[in-house]
Amino acid sequence: MLNSDSFKKSLDEEYSFPCDYNFKFIIKTEFKDKIFNLIPEAKIHEKTSKNGKYTSVTLTHFVKNSSEILYIYENASKIDGVISL
Repeated sequence: MLNSDSFKKSLDEEYSFPCDYNFKFIIKTEFKDKIFNLIPEAKIHEKTSKNGKYTSVTLTHFVKNSSEILYIYENASKIDGVISL
């Protein structure tokens, strides 16, 4: 993640940990299982684009701290074609 120190600081200021956090991604539909596998126990909400090519995914997961959020986003960034929101 490009500016992880700044993002971590923002998370620490905005959230009271531990808490539920919504991870949001857009990915080609054929690869959405790779996102689901990031946090298998997360509550999943997905919406496929009109033409079915892309899926927007929200994973809601209970996190202990901002470092856990950064870790998950860093792993997500290793998946080809994923956009983290």
